[in-house]
Amino acid sequence: MKRLLLLVVLSLFAALADPVRADVTKTAFGTLPEGTAFDLYTLSNAHGMTVKITTYGATVTEIDVPDRNGKADDVVLGFDSLDPYLKGEPYFGAIVGRVANRIAGGKFTLDGKEYPLAVNNGPNALHGGLKGFDKQIWKAETVTDAPQPEVRFTYLSPDGEEGYPGNLNVTVVYTLTNDNALKIDYTATTDKATPVNLTNHSYFNLAGSGSVLNTVLTINADRYTPADATNIPTGELRSVKGTPFDFTHPTPIGARIDRIPDPTGGYDHNFVLNKRGKSLSLAARAYEPTTGRALEMWTTEPGVQLYTANGLDGTLTGHGGVVYNKYGAFCLEAQHYPDSIHHPNFPSVVLRPGQTYHQTTIYKFSTR
Repeated sequence: MKRLLLLVVLSLFAALADPVRADVTKTAFGTLPEGTAFDLYTLSNAHGMTVKITTYGATVTEIDVPDRNGKADDVVLGFDSLDPYLKGEPYFGAIVGRVANRIAGGKFTLDGKEYPLAVNNGPNALHGGLKGFDKQIWKAETVTDAPQPEVRFTYLSPDGEEGYPGNLNVTVVYTLTNDNALKIDYTATTDKATPVNLTNHSYFNLAGSGSVLNTVLTINADRYTPADATNIPTGELRSVKGTPFDFTHPTPIGARIDRIPDPTGGYDHNFVLNKRGKSLSLAARAYEPTTGRALEMWTTEPGVQLYTANGLDGTLTGHGGVVYNKYGAFCLEAQHYPDSIHHPNFPSVVLRPGQTYHQTTIYKFSTR
């Protein structure tokens, strides 16, 4: 009896010391008019961090992390229900593909055959087309034998979807770690040669709301890819030294943003990461002084797109009634370089039968 009483007391102390359990829960998120239902998976760890992901676009809808005083807040842009996503929004938190970023002229040639694509960004194709992976129905399952909260999302992109060749089987695994990191693992296989460039398009605001221009950013990149007026790279890998693109040392995002030429209106540029091979390495750091929240981005990809939410104009309202304005967030999109299919000097995005596409990106949160 004494031993049983001791076990109960120890259990109570453990619960008080660690009141939040690492877990995954599933709830309903919304239904399409024809009846297709979407789920929302909530991943929680024992340190006050939660991540919510829906089967619509395998989209991260919310990330709650504590500030330096222990107060948790949502640090990504998103919505509490399905309807705003269906009405069209700028890829908040979604998996984008089959090819993230831009393809010049909305077409490409592969193995001697030309493939026309939807033109949905000026004269170019953007983020997989009119109905890319961000607007698809993904299957999801909790990985029950994983040591940490983990959900696996899968999608079969059929041959010809949005103009791309080959049946592409895609798997994206989200893992919430015990050290407040969201790990995203991507794999894909195909039965025909096809370009593949996947990323997550989360919009971060480490203060929870307001402008991100005072957020201090470091990007581990000595070069970037200059682009034309439609954001298509010229093919040059140019030094960031002496330009507004130099984030090799901690710099507020807004320090030189007024020097970015129109029509961009802010950062929407690819940075060439200082790395060799496909190893996981530190790509960027961000720090928000008022809350003390910090973010590290690690990736196996060769590039990262910095986007400062230049297109937001106050017409979208998200979690807690927060109005999303220009410069109200920043994106760090792990990727191969934009328009790589047209630039032989860029790392190739072509995936062939028998090969496996693999990418890992980690967003790790902490406080100072």
